[in-house]
Order: sequence, then structure tokens, then C-alpha cells
Amino acid sequence: MDNSLQEKFAVWLEKAVADPDLLPELKAMEGDGAKIEDAFYKDLEFGTAGLRGVIGAGTNRMNVYVVARASQGLSSYVLRHFAPEQRRIAISYDSRIKSDVFAKIAAEVFAANGIKAFIFPQLMPVPCVSFATRYLKCAAGIMVTASHNPSKYNGYKVYGADGCQMTSEAANEVLGEIEKLDLFADSKRIHFEEGLEDGRISLIPDEVYTAFVEEVKKQSVVGDAPIDKNVAIVYSPLNGSGLKPVLRTLKEEGYTNITVVKEQEQPDGNFPTCPYPNPEIHEAMALGMEYAAKYNADLLLATDPDCDRVGIAVKDKDGGYQLLTGNQTGMLLTDYICARRTENGTMPEDPLVVKTIVTTDMVEQIAAHYGVRTVNVLTGFKYIGEQIGLLEKQGKESSYIFGFEESYGYLSGSYVRDKDAVDASFLICEMFCYYKTRGISLLEKLDELYRTHGYCLNTLYSYQFEGAAGFVKMKEIMKDFQTAGITEFGGRKVETLLDYNTGIDGLPKENVLKFLLEGHGSVVVRPSGTEPKLKTYVTVSAPDKEAAVAIEQKIVEDIKKRINNI
Repeated sequence: MDNSLQEKFAVWLEKAVADPDLLPELKAMEGDGAKIEDAFYKDLEFGTAGLRGVIGAGTNRMNVYVVARASQGLSSYVLRHFAPEQRRIAISYDSRIKSDVFAKIAAEVFAANGIKAFIFPQLMPVPCVSFATRYLKCAAGIMVTASHNPSKYNGYKVYGADGCQMTSEAANEVLGEIEKLDLFADSKRIHFEEGLEDGRISLIPDEVYTAFVEEVKKQSVVGDAPIDKNVAIVYSPLNGSGLKPVLRTLKEEGYTNITVVKEQEQPDGNFPTCPYPNPEIHEAMALGMEYAAKYNADLLLATDPDCDRVGIAVKDKDGGYQLLTGNQTGMLLTDYICARRTENGTMPEDPLVVKTIVTTDMVEQIAAHYGVRTVNVLTGFKYIGEQIGLLEKQGKESSYIFGFEESYGYLSGSYVRDKDAVDASFLICEMFCYYKTRGISLLEKLDELYRTHGYCLNTLYSYQFEGAAGFVKMKEIMKDFQTAGITEFGGRKVETLLDYNTGIDGLPKENVLKFLLEGHGSVVVRPSGTEPKLKTYVTVSAPDKEAAVAIEQKIVEDIKKRINNI
């Protein structure tokens, strides 16, 4: 083990006394070079998604010192770029372990630096802090969360004054400020209660939360069309922050036949019934599906811990329940919003839908059917939020009608600039009831879209690479895909390689490779920005599902062989 790591470890043993959980963990590492290396081989990376990592002791972990240092770096950025009356930061947090602790520490640091800190008095989802940042005219916003990661993780998302996640340029500047700071000596702090007493820290008033809910309710597109809202809904917040805002919105809009999954109802950062609380995966939805069967529900909804993603399941023709993918739900919502706006005469001039480059291309065909333009952006909802901001500057904010990414994130309005599972849950319920009132199931509507636009199969495969060795391995794999001159996947010829590292279509440079295949297919390879994973996205167009699955399996076999051989 490098001597510098041992020196870092020794400093932490001496100085990491503010959090009583850290010292026992540090003492348990003594003599274990591998554990020390994993905890100290790098600083937890600060980027456009802020911080995210395993909770614990070390520079490569989420803890009170890393959070305070990041908050001090952000404070320096705000002090440099904003006038005194603009120096305000909104803070929210979810149900994760130590989320409330980290949120309060951030408030203490901001307040000590002369920046007014606004903090929600209870856990609130991602879209609420994006909304509050704009509503309270803040210079920045903070969300303490690790989204859908396992319980051992936490994180620290940063939003700009526009309510979007921080840009690359701003994040790099904040990172530069962070790197100047000694982890133990350079972060200013006051006591939280002291800040509340003297006004440097304020609890965000309930009017902000109410204003957010009212904006969500305005996203209805059903118009005057009659719908029966008395459908049986099962909802799970997956022990996260969605319970109150989702139920409040649905009930105020007339959806009252709702059963909540009791084991997943209350906030719990240990996620006891779904260790990986991600509505993208079956295990997280399994208990909800049991409830749906037990209560003969029409629709199952589940939101992730910070309530920016939602997964759904619907009853099939045999009485069982079928999970829909993020792409399928997004396609249905795109079609529903476009159809209703067209029929109601509420379609704006030059309407557009925004999606990420890894999201199904079938959206473009659906949108074009209604005369709606599609804009493709890099992976990450911040790029969708950025498009809304650009429209706002042009006075064309109303042109945006929907945006989504395949990872279950959706937004239909411009009132926030990040994905919003409160809005998505509401729209999904409205769409479901609209079609059910007319004797149409969502699965039948999906089949209709496939008949109209052709069948398209989209799949995602993730490959885990933990620790320092895994980080190096992922870099080697990406380099191989980039430079090996790959000519085919599964017998499908590679027609074009799009290397987003070079900057394409005016987009920022990003470590993403997209192979365009013959027959309207594609393979996308990218490292996750939030987890130690390499992600591959496969798209296959074919006459029917069976043919698409057969082609997809051959492509995936080739991808796996290449990854395993590096």
C-alpha cells in the first residue's frame, strides 16, 4: 500500500472525531491495506451530479467531512458569482441514512459563509428542491440523496439558480474550490439551532410545497373528456420521500382508491424489503405486485427514494401483472400528451419533446405523427432541463411539452428542471383512467403504437466494477470499444460509430459511444456517472417481438464476450 494512503489514514484516526460512527470504522480498518486503499485511494468525485458514494470513513466515502468540504467549495462559488441579496441556497433530503445529518451540515456551512440557507422541515423529493430553488430565487439548491442506489450509498446533488443540475463548467469551478481546502481545517460552520434562532437558516414554508403540488396538478391534459377515476391503485414510495406529495396530488385530483404498500410506506434508509430501491428492476417492484394481486388493483406505481423516477405495472389479459419499461411508459405518455393536446387545441407553436440519446428512437416517430419535433440530448436529465432553460431565454418555454429518459424519469412541465415522479405518477393515473374509461388497456394501447410505428426492443445491461481495480478496468473496456474497429454485433453490421467524446451535434463532450447498426438498431456503451457500472443499451427494430428478441440475444452475446475478454 502507498505510504501516502497510510499517512491519510493516520490523519483521519487522529482528527475524525465529529461523527461517532467513523472512529470505530477507522479502527476496524487498521492493518487491512485493501480496505484502507479503497477508502482513501481518491477523493470522492464532485461532478455535474455532485457527490455520490458509500457512506463511511475516508476521502472516497460520504461523511460529514466530505459534505462540509463540498459545501464550503460551493459557498466560495456562490460568493464569487452572486450579489449579497442573491446568496441563498435551498436544501432538501430524502430518507437515506444520514441524509438529514448531511443536509443540516450543509446548511451550517452555508450560513457560516454569509449565505442564507433554506431547508425543508421534512424530507422532500428531488423535484421539490428544483422548484424551491427557483421559487425562493436562490443561487443554488442541494438535494441529499443517492437516488435509487443501495442503502450503503448517499449523495449530494447540486442545482443551479435555474433549477437544473449544475453545468459542467460550474461543477469544475466548484471542484477547483473544493480541492484548495483542507478536509478538517477549512470548512466554516455554525450550530444549526443558532442559525435558526438568528435567521441565517430558515425552514422552507409550507406555501412552497403547496405551490409545487398546484403546478403538478396543472399538468393535466385530459381537458373536458369524461374519465372514471375510481380505479384501484397500489402505490409504493419504496421507503422514500414520495409518500406525501404523490398521495396528496392524486387525492386532490380525485384518485382516492389507493392502497399503499405498508412495508414500504414509511421512510427507512435501510430499505428492508427492497435492498436495491430502483423501480427499474423487478425485485424492487415484487412486493407491490403481490399487493396488486391481493387487492385486485388496476395499476401499480412505485417511486424511488428521492421520487424522481416511477415504475408501473398493469394487469394483463390473463389477470397477471406486467411491468412496463421506462421506454414503454415514456412512449405511452408521449402519445397521450400529444393526442390530448391536439384534440383540446392546446398544442403550442413549434412543440417539442426532449429525450436522451439512449432513450428509444421510436419516440421520434410518435412525436412526428403529431407534428412534434424531437430533440436528442446526452444522458442525464440535466440536459433536458437545460433545453427548457434555452427555450425560456427565447420566450418559447411553452413549446416544451414532454421530456423523458429510459431510466424511468419524466417531466411534462417547465415548473421544475429535473425529472419529477410526482408529475409522472399523476399523468400515468390520468392516462390509465382515460383509456380504461374507453375500454382500452395500456398494453392494448402499446400494441397499437407498435402496429402503427413498428416494433422496437430496447434493453439495458449493466456490468459491475467495484473499487480501484474496477475503475481501471472500465477505462480499458471503453478504450477497446472505441479503438478496436468493431465491424458487427451479433451479425448486424456497424454502419457508424458516434464517439461523443469528440462533441457531436453541438453537445458537450461525453464518454459515450453509440454504434449505429444496419436495420435501425444501435448499441450504446457508457460508464455510469453515479455507480461503479458500465452500461450497455441495445436497440433492435424488427417486424415483431420474437424476431427482435432473437437478434438482441446475439448482439448481447457479442458484447459480453468482448467485455469478458478484456
